[in-house]
Formats: sequence, C-alpha cells, structure tokens
Amino acid sequence: MCAAGNWTARFAPALERIVSDAEKLRGSRPHIFIDVSQVASLDTFGAWLIERLRRSLSDASAEAKIAGLSANYSSLVDEVSRVGAAPRAATEALSISGMFEQIGRTVVGIGGTIIGLIDMLGAVLAAAAKVLIRPRSFRLTSTVHHLEQVCWRAVPIVVLITFLIGCIISQQGIFHFRRFGADIFVVDMLGVLVLREIGVLLVAIMVAGRSGSAYTAELGSMKMREEIDALRTMGFDPIEVLILPRMLALVLALPILAFLGAMAALYGGGLVAWLYGGVDPEAFLLRLRDAISIDHFIVGLVKAPVMAAVIGIVACVEGLAVQGSAESLGQHTTASVVKGIFFVIVMDGVFAIFFASIGM
Repeated sequence: MCAAGNWTARFAPALERIVSDAEKLRGSRPHIFIDVSQVASLDTFGAWLIERLRRSLSDASAEAKIAGLSANYSSLVDEVSRVGAAPRAATEALSISGMFEQIGRTVVGIGGTIIGLIDMLGAVLAAAAKVLIRPRSFRLTSTVHHLEQVCWRAVPIVVLITFLIGCIISQQGIFHFRRFGADIFVVDMLGVLVLREIGVLLVAIMVAGRSGSAYTAELGSMKMREEIDALRTMGFDPIEVLILPRMLALVLALPILAFLGAMAALYGGGLVAWLYGGVDPEAFLLRLRDAISIDHFIVGLVKAPVMAAVIGIVACVEGLAVQGSAESLGQHTTASVVKGIFFVIVMDGVFAIFFASIGM
C-alpha cells in the first residue's frame, strides 16, 4: 500500500478514514509494505498514524514494514515508533522462583522503610541536640504555628468522634450486660477501654490521617518546588528548619488531644448510660472512681508522645521521598497515612505487652 500527499494534523479527518480502511487489510497478505515515498509533508500526527497502521497490520507471523521513508522524516518516525512500544516477548508464567523473588523484593522494601525511619529519627535527635546547645536557633514561631494547626484546629473533630465512640461503647455494653443484670459494669469497661486503649489509639489514627498526610503533602510540595534544596544552598539544615518544629508540635499535641478525647468519650458514655441504661450520673462517677486508677491514665498518656513521634517520622520520610510529579506526591501521601496507622497499631500492641509484663 502507498501513502501520498500531506500527512499532517490539518487533514486529520481524511487521514483517519484512510488508516481505518487500510487496517481492514490485516491478515490478507503475508508481507505488507507501507510505501511513504510519495508523502510530501509529515508531522507528528501523521507519523503516529503511519506507526499505528504498521502496528495494526503486524501480527505474530509477520511484521508490516515502512518503505521509502525520506531521510528528513526518518528520525521523527523512529521516535514515534518507540512511544508505547511494548516488548513482544511473552510474559513468563508465575513460578516458584518468581514468587520467592517477589517475597525477597518485599522484604528488601520493608527493610529500606525501617532504615529510612531510623535514619530520620537519628537526624531529628541530632537536630534537637543542636537546638539544645544553641537555644537561640530554636524556631518558636514555627512550632507555635504547627501546634495550632495540629492541636487547636483538630479539637472539634477529635472531641466529636471520641464522644460518639464513647456513646456507642456504652450503648453496646449496656445492651449486652443487661442480659445478666450487670448494667453497672459498663462503667468499668468504658473507663478502662477509653483511658488505656481506645481513646489514645483512636486519636492517634485521626492525627495520622489528618496531620500526617498534611506534613507529607507540605514537605512533598517543597521538594517538588526545590525549596528544600534552596534551604541547603543557603546553609540551613532542612531537618532543623522544617521537620523539628513539626515533630515537636505533634509530640505536644497528641497527649493533649488524647486527654480531651478521653474526657469526651467518658462524657458521651456517661450520658448514654444515664439516658439509655438508667445509671444515675452520681452512681456513674462513683463506679468510675472505683473502676479506674491513675495507672490507666498514665498508660494512655505514655503512649501518646511515642505514637506522635512515629506518625511524624513516617510523614516526614514520605514527604522527603516525593519526586517531581503530582502522581508521586499522591502516592507518598497515601503511603504516609497507611504506614502511619500501621505503625501506630503495632506500637499499641507493643505497649500492651510491655505494660502487661510490668503489671500495669
């Protein structure tokens, strides 16, 4: 078959019809040559149409070829032919060796993630040591700003969610304890769960989704705009300028939010116990005082700063790993939230084992 005339975007409708008709010749001949010696002018659109036709007429037994290509257009056609060209080799079937290879790559990826987190922890501790040696270098304004964003602006949603969770736990507890005539024991369950586990864990998960993703997005945007490289060029340490204030704000904010969340959950549970279970507020408070101790409160508050540090380190590592594209920013922001929640739950399990071993 022979192509002639002007193959440019100006004649797109006519060229599309010609190529569509020519594609119907697929399989009609064992060898097909596309003669382009009569083409007067060619642009990227026309080159792509010719390449599309060549690919369409090629099959497993034979490959269509382009003949008579002018030297002026050969580089353009070659460049277009490399776009989206998939390898012709057949995909190898999944084998045991391939499975082990995939497992190995996954393990290496997990190891790289852990090494990155440890490296970031060491860098943050080193920056904190520098600030302790030179207190005037501490960025108080930045820390207060991030504390407002992480703590003060998060109070409404944290209080609302924990209040509702306290209501749900209390309602479900009363519903099941009522079968045994032990409605009052819902106070014990609510106090221990909220102060030791549910309160701080739920708040940490909300902070990971809210503030952790924000940290990753902010640092990733700075990385894309090369602002972090500019800081290094000016002689500033990005860890000290950008990450340390964020980490400190998060470590200070999470215990405060955990305390407010626990109080809101207890209030919600007490309200439902009164309205739904018939437990008077005075009896609720008396039973709560007998059911919990200061140890339960300490356990929750000890967990909070550690979980905050884990969330902040994960978010900052993912933010600094962003490459120069919006897709990379979205992927690392998602990874930040997923990894942050995962490590928070893992740390909660570690703390549960530790406090059980020491009798708290």
